[in-house]
Amino acid sequence: MIEFILNNHDITTDLPSGMTVLDFVRYRQNLKGTKIGCREGDCGACTILVGELVDEKVRYRSMTSCLMPLANAAGKHIVTIEGINPEDGSLTPVQQAMVDESGTQCGFCTIGFVMSLTGHCLSSGDRVSSTHVSRGSCSDLETAISAIDGNICRCTGYKSIERAAMRLSEPPASAGDQKADEKSPYVPTYFSNISSRIKSLRKATQSIPEETGRPLTPAVPTFVAGGTDTYVQKPDFFTENESDHLFYDDDLRGIRDLGDYIEIGASTTVTDLLETPVMNAIFPDLYKHLKLVSSTPIRNMATLAGNFVNASPIGDMTVWFLALDSSILMSSPPYEGGVAEGRGGSLTREIPLADFYLGYKQLAKSDDEIITAVRFKKPFGDFRFNFEKVCKRTYLDIASVNTAISLKLYEEGPPVPEILRSKVTDQRSKIELAHVSAGGVAPIPLYLRKTSAFLIDKEVSEETIDLAIEIIQDEISPISDVRGSDDYKRLLLRQLFRAHFVEMFPDMK
Repeated sequence: MIEFILNNHDITTDLPSGMTVLDFVRYRQNLKGTKIGCREGDCGACTILVGELVDEKVRYRSMTSCLMPLANAAGKHIVTIEGINPEDGSLTPVQQAMVDESGTQCGFCTIGFVMSLTGHCLSSGDRVSSTHVSRGSCSDLETAISAIDGNICRCTGYKSIERAAMRLSEPPASAGDQKADEKSPYVPTYFSNISSRIKSLRKATQSIPEETGRPLTPAVPTFVAGGTDTYVQKPDFFTENESDHLFYDDDLRGIRDLGDYIEIGASTTVTDLLETPVMNAIFPDLYKHLKLVSSTPIRNMATLAGNFVNASPIGDMTVWFLALDSSILMSSPPYEGGVAEGRGGSLTREIPLADFYLGYKQLAKSDDEIITAVRFKKPFGDFRFNFEKVCKRTYLDIASVNTAISLKLYEEGPPVPEILRSKVTDQRSKIELAHVSAGGVAPIPLYLRKTSAFLIDKEVSEETIDLAIEIIQDEISPISDVRGSDDYKRLLLRQLFRAHFVEMFPDMK
């Protein structure tokens, strides 16, 4: 049985756990406000809000219900457009702003925009923008616009919708930082009791006697986390068959600073990375880089392990973590007591992420193994990192070519004998460690081994960049497809590699 709160109603259902939330709310609950669009997470017409109890507060995130399995709703507050309508029939501030600025137009996409902006206004966590961190409110126009990056308007009326977002940048005085049970002006009053209702739901669920081990699965088990790719590739299979759902498995979540290493749970989402202080301390341009990864609703659902095992040659997060020389931890059955039980024991093995890809969609894992975590060595000293991506659309698109690089420079200048150091007049930066990766230029997400090795002990200079580009061209093997020709992709990677150094060394001559 799956139990959750849908708007203001408690739901208990024994329907298949793989059914999408979109189909459940439209066809089983007759809530037609949530629209069916692309069923691939691209258009945003089916956007809902998902509330999860975090540190005694309910954190709401926008998600595309067309890719969300019903199992992922368990213990959560699922909110459709009907659930934010005021009891007296009036309009919320978000709805009113859309009306006043003529942002409704044909109306089909309006629901998604309203839900995304409402989620933005409800957010109580730290928001990271390219310039600052702000507490949850609608007062930040940049993040308001960012919140609707997963919504498409077929009437091409984005300017009116942007004006509605601008209107929301001056929220009511009562908006501010919402306490756990304080009324918000953006949603009905029943929201103030949701945290206690979720707690009660948790207690009721925990009181049910547990069965031994995990639920029965097929001989070769199937696993689903965020569903952002599996429900696009095989929607019928996953809606009609039982799977092990890992998205909210606490053993697979969290970002941990282990001193020498940073370890990230496999079900950690891209948004989790964006919001954690640990990652922001290491990567100053984190917002700028991760803004290029899909859209806000998909970043709220997409997990790291899902990106890795999908094995797309242009996987953004795979390319990112390849450039950090990351390794992955994998666990084999049995999974009694939690899929990550084997961490650190006999059920877990660790391999470099660069060795995980054997060929196109071929992985160095068995069918019943799952990724439990990814870890990389904690940077120290003069560490530089950059991520670049080119696609046909700036946002909400997959890459034609993407690439990432991490460098560690010698901290004491060029490694020359101390007696000669004072005589070296041109003490350029010299590279101690280097890791370079690229996507869209090979059958797999590619760790550029020869290029990375070449850069070690080299000066940061135009000559070094030119020589490295020659090596890169020998390492890659792009093909011509709908995203560009072979020659075009080679040109892109050449230019993006140069862009790395422009970003990391703005004063380089």
